[in-house]
Amino acid sequence: MKRPEGDGVLRQTLRISRKLADLCLSGLAELKGEPSPMKTTWYCPLDLSTVSKMEEDGIIYTVVVKQGHVSPAGPQSTASRSQHVKAGTEEKLVLHLLHSFSMGDSSFISIFLSTYRSFTSTQRVLDILIDRLGNPLGESNSNTRQMFNKAVCTVFSTWLSDYPEDFRSLNDPSCLLRLAPLLPTDTSGAEIKGRLLRIAEELSEKTLLSGSLSDPTKGVTSPDPSEFDATSILGFPSSVIAEQLTRIETDLFLKLVPYHCLGSLWSQRDKKGREGACWSVRATIKQFNRLANAVTASCLWNTALKSQQRARLLEKWISVAEACRSRKNFSSLYAILSALQSNPIHRLRKTWQETDREAVRRYEELSDIFSEKDNYSQSRELLKEEGTSKLSNLDTKINNRRFTGSCAQGTVPYLGIFLRDLTMLDTAVKDRLENGFINFDKRRREFEVIAQIRLLQSSCRNSIFRTDETFVQWYHSVPTLREEESYKLSNQIEAPGEPSPGRGLNPTVIITQCPDALSAMANTTMDADGIFDFPSPVNHLLSRLYKHVKSPSVSCLDVDSSPPPNDATPSVLTTPTTAVKSHRRSVSCGNNPTNNKPEAGPDMRIVRIRMDLHDGNLYRSILVTSNDKTPTVISSALEKHNQNAQEVSKYELIQLLPEGKELIIPPTGNVFYAMSSASVDFLLRRRGGNTPTGSLTLGNETSATFPRIKAKGRRLVRTLF
Repeated sequence: MKRPEGDGVLRQTLRISRKLADLCLSGLAELKGEPSPMKTTWYCPLDLSTVSKMEEDGIIYTVVVKQGHVSPAGPQSTASRSQHVKAGTEEKLVLHLLHSFSMGDSSFISIFLSTYRSFTSTQRVLDILIDRLGNPLGESNSNTRQMFNKAVCTVFSTWLSDYPEDFRSLNDPSCLLRLAPLLPTDTSGAEIKGRLLRIAEELSEKTLLSGSLSDPTKGVTSPDPSEFDATSILGFPSSVIAEQLTRIETDLFLKLVPYHCLGSLWSQRDKKGREGACWSVRATIKQFNRLANAVTASCLWNTALKSQQRARLLEKWISVAEACRSRKNFSSLYAILSALQSNPIHRLRKTWQETDREAVRRYEELSDIFSEKDNYSQSRELLKEEGTSKLSNLDTKINNRRFTGSCAQGTVPYLGIFLRDLTMLDTAVKDRLENGFINFDKRRREFEVIAQIRLLQSSCRNSIFRTDETFVQWYHSVPTLREEESYKLSNQIEAPGEPSPGRGLNPTVIITQCPDALSAMANTTMDADGIFDFPSPVNHLLSRLYKHVKSPSVSCLDVDSSPPPNDATPSVLTTPTTAVKSHRRSVSCGNNPTNNKPEAGPDMRIVRIRMDLHDGNLYRSILVTSNDKTPTVISSALEKHNQNAQEVSKYELIQLLPEGKELIIPPTGNVFYAMSSASVDFLLRRRGGNTPTGSLTLGNETSATFPRIKAKGRRLVRTLF
């Protein structure tokens, strides 16, 4: 008897069902720890991309081919191909501006325009483009020529819109006058031509009037100390003070030129002839120091105040800091906290004992925002959550207590976070490959950090503030206190020899995150949410670096290390009883490495090396790996300090240990294993010579510290600033 067809189908279905059941049961058995009779391998064909490297004359591409899904209408699948520049010569990188879109490298123009100043100049880029425009591709009316003209307009339109200062910084208009006739003659080309000619006209006028321009700083007078009333700050509502500080910080942040933060530019700011370099970063630092000075001066200026009266000043600034937090003004918040954590204020035991306990608790909560734990994860998480939101995500209690009427505004970050990230990238990633090609992958990584700055700037553009002239007048009347003056006033308020407060205050002034090129290539556009997605390639690389470099003292800014002249002060200006933080690494100093994996790279650590120069004692950050010998480190330090790197034999490297002790590194030793973990500070000293005397002390206004706190005894600032 013939079985019906349905019966066979049913039996086949049952067999398949049993197999699926067996697979599920075997998976459950593995979860329960029972041995499974079969091993199942799952395949998930979601990413069908293939990546390869292609090298042409003077340029290296990373080629990404993405296979599309099979179309139901036909057996063939679709595929897209893109070429992203990995490295190349200067000329090839510039010319790639005109071909990037056709090759699928849509982010190249933005990345190049943001970072090219680290490896070339505006004049050089324009010269290369002018030569290319003189010999355009294709016939006059061909599709090739039209695509070429469109690319030219896109490049110059983007450049003029985002970085017009590049053209205005040219020495003379001749370059722009050569460029204008070579632009396309269509509507877009005519508009660009008009903008360039207007800039050329401005440059001509500037050249003619340069001799008659007056000094803008002439007539600016310093505030009269006799007219300063420190306690009048108590008469301003905290919300008004926070609004005025946020107005000042927002204006400076919008004027910030993001590429000024690049480590390669910022580290060269002290070279001769570059006195005006990175002016927008300097302006931000100046405001940070000015606010920290205002907090310090208001609390210390009137030495006749009683402890209870001085405690009201501390409470006032804590309240202002909380209001700045509500307004997402992290720059002013950090400046206020750093001033309150500085030794001259922190050591005032009686004043802190009279301070309201609830105010101290809020102060400690705000200080936790800048904790160095997990690579400053709390600060980064706040930027991720609130970077582009309209209001801050404050605690419900804080919102209910005050500031419920906060207006929607942008976020003003603490710039030190980005400066540190970019300095770390510049230190850890090579500028050029072994064949001499410019490492453009490094520029992609730097662009991720710069893009975060630009996104935060866009969130601040619609902020509206009112100006309180009374507060502005008080703010500008604050006299500038030098470090030694602050210590002197602090000692007059509470005599030396008294212990520090027993509170659990942690006086640290902290700041400061490299990427996989493929994720940047796969996502050519960045949205407002994704830009702060910290599992990004840049943050992944930086996290890996910080596992080796567990140090908050990576200094991309200069730290004045001259001790205050008051000999009695350092002995009494002790911080709370917390252990001095040492730097962790995967290999302890002096021992052989325990990681024997052949694929493991060298361990690394960032140290700070100073030279006693006559223009100030400045620290420079140096990346030291487990392969570096003493001559290599000395050569790098000399180069960082703009000295002759060939004079290695004339110097010795000395590690500065706590309690004034020194450790001389052997001339041919391995610095990484010879150094002690108790300190990251080093001194480069001439052999057989003495430390130069009469070194100039950097002034508060010209200091490049965030804040400027001198290093002697236990440092409050073990970080960049």
